[in-house]
Amino acid sequence: MSVGVHSEAGTLRSVLVCRPGLAHRRLTPSGCHGLLFDSVLWVEKAMEDHARFVELLQERGVEVLELHTLLADIMAMPQARAWLLDRIVNDDTVGIGLAVLLRPWLETLTPATVTELLIGGVARAELPFAATDLVGGQEGDDFVIEPLPNTIYTRDSSAWVAGGVTLNPMRWPARQRETLLLAAVYRFHARFTRHQVWWGDPDRHHGQATLEGGDVMPIGNGVVLVGMGERTTPQAVQQLARRLFEHGAATRVVACHMPQKRAQMHLDTVLSFLDVDFVSVYRDGVDQIRATSLLPTDVPGGLRLQRHEAPLLDVIAEVLGLGSLRVLTTGGDASEAEREQWDDGNNVLAIDRRVVVAYDRNVATNRKMRAAGVEVIEIPGGELSRGRGGAHCMACPIHREPIVP
Repeated sequence: MSVGVHSEAGTLRSVLVCRPGLAHRRLTPSGCHGLLFDSVLWVEKAMEDHARFVELLQERGVEVLELHTLLADIMAMPQARAWLLDRIVNDDTVGIGLAVLLRPWLETLTPATVTELLIGGVARAELPFAATDLVGGQEGDDFVIEPLPNTIYTRDSSAWVAGGVTLNPMRWPARQRETLLLAAVYRFHARFTRHQVWWGDPDRHHGQATLEGGDVMPIGNGVVLVGMGERTTPQAVQQLARRLFEHGAATRVVACHMPQKRAQMHLDTVLSFLDVDFVSVYRDGVDQIRATSLLPTDVPGGLRLQRHEAPLLDVIAEVLGLGSLRVLTTGGDASEAEREQWDDGNNVLAIDRRVVVAYDRNVATNRKMRAAGVEVIEIPGGELSRGRGGAHCMACPIHREPIVP
């Protein structure tokens, strides 16, 4: 399969998504916040709306790969199942007593069933044996394997830049196991036989170096923007830049210093591309961002920092070799703009130049995009947005056609 992402607005050819399911049925009013959701979902409606999202992408010629399907494919391979279960079910993760019982049971399940449980979680009450050790016997501990409802936002656990991918060590424990699933898919699935892992090792603890794909944007001209705020740290940005430079996958990484706010958890919550020279922005968020370019030096592994005094949008225009960017701001007055930003009005997925997928709930912003000549393909956003993520978050581009000037 062709892979490679060199921009945010070239024709989208292949994308990875993950449908809602069992993990979202596990969400409760008392437990959803620990799993990074603001409220529970109407799961059937969310599944229906996500299926519509997939259908619309396919109608536009985009190949849609679904995580449950890919993972079930490799769970039929003994070596892939062993690799993943070694890392998810062991003395450190579930405890000594549970590991010796849980692992053999998971080994007996069909590929589809074990996939559903690895994403959806395993509740203590549904175990076919008594969980009586110190871990399984803890009061209030409902899960022996926690559900992963944020897998719906596939943008974050891995990110394709040029012809390779990052395996992202994510900020919060509720999401960190997602990267293991993607690492297994990229390692064992026949669709990913030739690619380079730029950075990220699922067998290593990265400490303070955390990275999430919603902060990573290859925008063309060898430039990669990386948001640096609540989820992505300077330690990770520097290591990523060094690896990209070593392999010739980028010539410049622009670190975007962001405020640490949940409403602006990733760069793509306040900025997304409608075309190579046209961006949708939440002005109050973007105006607070300051940029620092990381550049390679003549010394192997060396990094040179160039701090920019200019506003971020001017920096982006400069590094892309443009006179200026065309800018579209979140729709409505100040209150409406803040609300639509929270509801992912600026988190749109470009499937071609000036063709985007957006939530229908952001009426004012979508109207402004259409008035500016952008084709807006709307999907229902009432349920899918409850974990704070739009169409851009729900899609991990694997192959985009390069933009020819």
